[in-house]
Amino acid sequence: MTLTPTPAEPTPAEGRAPDPDGAAAADALTPGTDAPTWPAKFAERYRAAGHWRGETFGGILRERAAAHPDRIALVDPAPERRTWTYRQLDEAADRLAAGFAARGIGRGDRVVVQLPNVGEFAEVVFALFRIGALPVYALPAHRDTEIGHFCAFTEAVAYVVPDVHAGFDHRVLAGKVQEATPSLREVFVVGDPGPHTALADVPLDPAGTARWAASAAGPLPHELAFLQLSGGTTGVSKLIPRTHDDYVYSLRGSNEICGVDADTRFLVVLPAAHNFPMSSPGWLGALYAGGTAVLCPKPDPATAFALIERERVTMTGLVPPLALVWTEAAARGEHDLSSLELVLVGGAKYSEAAARRLEPALGCRLMQVFGMAEGLVNYTRLDDDPETVVTSQGRPISPDDEIRIVDDAGQDVEDGAFGHLLTRGPYTIRGYWRAPEHNRTAFTDDGFYRTGDIVRRLPGGHLVVEGRAKDQINRGGEKIAPEEIENIVLAHPAVHDVSLVAVPDEYLGERTLAHVILREGAGLVKATEIKRFVRERGVAAFKVPDVVRFVDAFPQTGIGKVSKKGLRSAADSAEQH
Repeated sequence: MTLTPTPAEPTPAEGRAPDPDGAAAADALTPGTDAPTWPAKFAERYRAAGHWRGETFGGILRERAAAHPDRIALVDPAPERRTWTYRQLDEAADRLAAGFAARGIGRGDRVVVQLPNVGEFAEVVFALFRIGALPVYALPAHRDTEIGHFCAFTEAVAYVVPDVHAGFDHRVLAGKVQEATPSLREVFVVGDPGPHTALADVPLDPAGTARWAASAAGPLPHELAFLQLSGGTTGVSKLIPRTHDDYVYSLRGSNEICGVDADTRFLVVLPAAHNFPMSSPGWLGALYAGGTAVLCPKPDPATAFALIERERVTMTGLVPPLALVWTEAAARGEHDLSSLELVLVGGAKYSEAAARRLEPALGCRLMQVFGMAEGLVNYTRLDDDPETVVTSQGRPISPDDEIRIVDDAGQDVEDGAFGHLLTRGPYTIRGYWRAPEHNRTAFTDDGFYRTGDIVRRLPGGHLVVEGRAKDQINRGGEKIAPEEIENIVLAHPAVHDVSLVAVPDEYLGERTLAHVILREGAGLVKATEIKRFVRERGVAAFKVPDVVRFVDAFPQTGIGKVSKKGLRSAADSAEQH
């Protein structure tokens, strides 16, 4: 693979006045779903521009398998190296799709997929794409609280898990969730199924698969492909509806910017269900280009560097804390990283000092990425000067990505001034799934998504990210809603009140600090007890407070609300003394 600069794109539409044609967005729904979609005028514009080309994920895999059937599509290195050619992945997806269909999973059904970076992940999601069923992407770290909500809220009919991963038995979790979720008919397990169904027993034989394929009607390009998780600030995650049309366009645009082609060997270091390693350009981008996706079971340098050397990996994506760890580890020179050409860093703000160290340490190019699962993705470019790469978070993929930066009153600010980022475009959603009340505040009347980010725009169109306007905590790329954890801590019998805030951290970017006010007469309560209480409520480990600090009172705003800004300032002062 040769990395060459992409041609200059047209300047993104900026600072446009509100468009009354966008007002229909809140009332337009993707047929047969609870997902707001693009008004007809916008859909026609995006098709005319060539952004939406009528492709589906199932169709893309079929085309790649026909074009180069024996090329390696997927590598799963652990515990023993397994590979899938494009033909083998295509055939596996068909057999599994036929098996799912025989068990009553149909078009539009939701299936929660919680798998680590294993080859079966790709088999499962492509099988669901073929049927037109919707994968609901859960992360391996999610536990009872999150999985229970995803299954119940989506009325999922099936749930796909590993047997045991990272010491946790997902079969036990699946049993508890199934008991509490009437719609959940099936649990499929990669590995030893225990009381559930082994995924290996689901695919049909060739004759059964052929019969299914002859009668199957796959999804249409404008229909939903899957549901992703948002990093919302109010309780558990909102669900992000992505269509085949819009998501495939983001892949194609990402590939063009990043120089992805058939020679690309992309290392999937972060969880494969995350938006960043899936599409920026990610493993789906690699497969779209006819390249190879190499699954990494653990992100630590020892594991990843060995795979880069053995598989001759050319590209990968990291969150800033991991990029810092890799930068430090590469200095030891224990592995040959010479095949690595490009590292993308995103998911959280990457400090300029850390960015300057990456290229010399890893011997490859750096590209910064700033985006969101709801849509808009920005990249620095291969032909950007080095200062732009280390000091900005890039500019949008598409000439039809519309960007507004506004003040607190919703008025556009001057270029170079910080403000709230609003956006709409051909791959930015028009509303969350089954969330009409939230959509009224998360989106403007003319269809712009309020991202919650504070940014400024440079003269060349690149964005510099200052931080979050919302209270959401970004812990090394994992998003935490303070309200969710606060509600759990408040259930502790000794706790009177709690407020969770972010504090700066050299490696994670942000870590969590829980300020806790105890009930009168509660006696001695240790921080470890509060952490254990949260952990035992079945949340993901990254949501357990990093630090617990007991206080007598919270600072308040002028109208009597808890001042989280004051708590963060107090925490910073305490750190400095």
